[in-house]
Amino acid sequence: MRTEIIVVGAGPTGLMLAYELTLAGVPVVVLERERARSPQSRAGGLQPRTAEVLDLRGLLDPVLADAPSRNAHGGHFAMLPVELDCRPWRTRHPYPVTLPQARLEAFLEQRLFGQGVPVLRGHEVSAVEQDADGVTVGGIRGSYLVACDGAHSSVRAALGVPFPGRPGRMSAVAADLTLASRSDTVPTGHGHFSQYPRSGGGYFTILHPLDGDERYRLLFGKLSGDGPDRETPVAADEVCEALLAVYGPETKLGELRAASRFSDAVRQVERYREGRVFFAGDAAHIHAPIGGQGVNLGVQDAVNLGWKLAADVRGWAPAGLLDSYHDERHPVAARVLAHTRAQAVLTNPAQDEELAAVRALATELLRLPDTNRYISGMMSGLDIQYPGLGPRMIDLELTTEAGPTRVSRLMHSGRGLLLSFDGRHRAVGDRSDRVGHVRAKTDEDVDGVEALLIRPDGYIAWSTADRTPLEAALTRWFG
Repeated sequence: MRTEIIVVGAGPTGLMLAYELTLAGVPVVVLERERARSPQSRAGGLQPRTAEVLDLRGLLDPVLADAPSRNAHGGHFAMLPVELDCRPWRTRHPYPVTLPQARLEAFLEQRLFGQGVPVLRGHEVSAVEQDADGVTVGGIRGSYLVACDGAHSSVRAALGVPFPGRPGRMSAVAADLTLASRSDTVPTGHGHFSQYPRSGGGYFTILHPLDGDERYRLLFGKLSGDGPDRETPVAADEVCEALLAVYGPETKLGELRAASRFSDAVRQVERYREGRVFFAGDAAHIHAPIGGQGVNLGVQDAVNLGWKLAADVRGWAPAGLLDSYHDERHPVAARVLAHTRAQAVLTNPAQDEELAAVRALATELLRLPDTNRYISGMMSGLDIQYPGLGPRMIDLELTTEAGPTRVSRLMHSGRGLLLSFDGRHRAVGDRSDRVGHVRAKTDEDVDGVEALLIRPDGYIAWSTADRTPLEAALTRWFG
């Protein structure tokens, strides 16, 4: 079997990458070792920047059509009692979005099915062969392979790529469940989290609703950090014991739908590219599940890499474009790994007086508008800015010859966008297949900028405020 791109792993990262490639008309095959999609939601929501990214492709509204509403809470840092405020970042999505991972995966896989993209289940990669012209796995030949197969990546293992970092120091459980009954201490309503209890029979927990007040996501572990091996199945009795210890006898387990174990291990591959193989999502980086960062990093890895792979396959990729994936995304994940480690320290349930003092000081600092803006940008991903580029493009309200629209709606095709506010026609040369040009007006503040060049992933590559000419930016990013 011959294709252009082989994606290993049918989680959110791999499925989103396959969708990006499909938009560009690039043949892609997805290989997944599991025979059926897991019903468990290993993540419960999307950060604002990831919501924006899905909006860029016209996916956000459809995936949320029958899903829980957006959260009413702006998120947290280390469970400190101060709400993060993303509104200063000029986003249409200032709150995290409640969206179980299983729902996102089902939605993306259905989209791929509609486009005729094969998602081949029951295919575990045990060997990877690559040469100067391509990659072969299990009889399938492609120009490139992208490993999106998780923390225990078989692709990474087959290539002998190290995964340096710090091993886990604690064992905890993530469970999807329903409650037969609940006490007043159980949170209700989207966006409402229980704080880490400071006492509860030796346990810590986070519990929040996934679908209305019926389905919950529970994270729990022992204060001692001890726990069974990751491969040990999670028993219902184990979950009941934690619920009883923290929430009391009024809170009883209904149905345990899915459960798995996790740790606070922190690891990252040193290079996101190994010849014709790339690493994305948990195959490239793992961290403690604090602050809802994992799925968000992976989806944004996919949207950064997808158009670059398509450019190479289509023959117009400028020099260094594929390598820019590592240069741009590796530092972003490294920063997330650093701040999740900091949050893990601050949220340690077995806190002493010294840690309590640090939390009190951090809480005071978060109440300062400038500090809150900085942390909210970091946690939401809205502050990401790659080397040599401008910030993410604001989703401006526009008026074009075709009528009213928004920037995000002009980017559903996955192409770049040259946006002129001054009515001038600007030539994109022979790049019209990969860069659209739209003349528009807006009543929103654009700081005197007359035109902008936006990459397919929504970041500003050039503006009339730059000293470099437009043609140089077009050549740099679009060949």
